[in-house]
Amino acid sequence: MSKKHIEECIRDSLEAYFKDLRGTEPHSMHEMVMGTVEKPLLDVVMKYAEGNQSKAAEWLGINRNTLRRKLVEHKLAK
Repeated sequence: MSKKHIEECIRDSLEAYFKDLRGTEPHSMHEMVMGTVEKPLLDVVMKYAEGNQSKAAEWLGINRNTLRRKLVEHKLAK
């Protein structure tokens, strides 16, 4: 799957979100989207890194301590 395909999936989901609002103005969309994307991102990356937090942090381009904090926040830490 290419980066372009992922972007298309996100775009389609956002279009559906706005349609579901039926004219109601959204609030805190950035927080909503980032929070929605972050948990499955961390979960899948940890799976493919076979639980290796150092490797996962490197793949994500974040500090290992930041990854650990995010795993705890999303209740993904073991």
